[in-house]
Amino acid sequence: METISKSAAKQFILTKQGLLGKYRFKGKEGAYHYVRQAGCIQFDPVDACGKNAELTLQSRVKGFTKQMLADLLYKDRLLVDYSDKELAIWPSEDWPYFASYRERSRAHGESFSGISELEEQAISYIRENGPVSSDTLPINGTIFWHSSMHWSGNWHKDSQAARSVLEQLYTDGVLLIHHKNGSRKFYDLAENYFDQALLEAPDPCGDEMAFLQWRVLRRIGAVGLLWNRRSDAWLGIQMTTEQREQVFEALEEEGEIVPVQVEGIRFPLYLLREDLPLMQAVQAGEIDTKARLEFLAPLDPMLWDRKLIEALWDYRYSWEIYTPADKRKFGYYVLPMLYGEDLIGRIEAVNDRRTGTLIVRGLWFEDSVKAGKKVMKAIEKAVERLAVFNDCEAILWETK
Repeated sequence: METISKSAAKQFILTKQGLLGKYRFKGKEGAYHYVRQAGCIQFDPVDACGKNAELTLQSRVKGFTKQMLADLLYKDRLLVDYSDKELAIWPSEDWPYFASYRERSRAHGESFSGISELEEQAISYIRENGPVSSDTLPINGTIFWHSSMHWSGNWHKDSQAARSVLEQLYTDGVLLIHHKNGSRKFYDLAENYFDQALLEAPDPCGDEMAFLQWRVLRRIGAVGLLWNRRSDAWLGIQMTTEQREQVFEALEEEGEIVPVQVEGIRFPLYLLREDLPLMQAVQAGEIDTKARLEFLAPLDPMLWDRKLIEALWDYRYSWEIYTPADKRKFGYYVLPMLYGEDLIGRIEAVNDRRTGTLIVRGLWFEDSVKAGKKVMKAIEKAVERLAVFNDCEAILWETK
């Protein structure tokens, strides 16, 4: 097993992520290619200065705009909103791989009396009237919706049943999200947007273990380097510790992943076999290491394993959005700041849509960072880009 330095590990991850040196990803095509590389990016509806998926792409894709992601999802249909790592966005071409997930969803739905009749009503209405939201689908009653695709409860006169039926059909793969209006989702039939060949494609994974291997490979590729440990990087994958051990053992035996030992880190880290040339280029000093300053999204793929980030960067990040205000150390929606190969601090920026102003409410540096003129200039330019990204005409620094 090869031993590499922490600096090499960081350069490898950042170069693969497109966060070091010149921009590797450009425009809408670049945004699509990054999502394909990552496998999925997490969706979160909170929009303090851009939603999580948008901020993930904004930090990597030169010239990226929010409309590009909307077009890839709802116009080009190259990407799809669906479950993966929690709520996520991933390439539509991966649809066949989630066949077993959709089968489990249908099995759950079929176990509840009366659901199939409501689904038929919803499908018939959508086929005749087009995209609907839970407010416009004329199905009354209440279904108490639970996680993991469970249903229970009795019918009552309100709109809860409409939302639940739409969510069930969406999880079954019968419906897609047609578009979103703010946080409100509008659904339409998947058959109207995906070719039958894609919808009916056989599951490429022969069994559940093959599906787990595919998903673990995908997550390793999303981060760049991951260890075989309990981690938030595996969220959304239902597997036990024993299964994870089996998956890693099989992938290593098949040569699909390669272990490396990072100086100062006890556990080996794994990279994809296809990324070996990049690791070799890093080791040979053949990569572009010119520093850029970028703000990372709270659920950025690079940050999926917070313990790994702390081990490599000596940087501790906690998303405090659900922390009571009086217990927050930093702020409601704080973004890590990356400069070159270092995580140097964090920033809280808020889009005040009423005044068209991007307000910088907080700026914090790591204790080891000396924020000189060069660093501050880089931050100011990044803030200007973030303001343009959010269509803000002014910037207000409350920290100065």
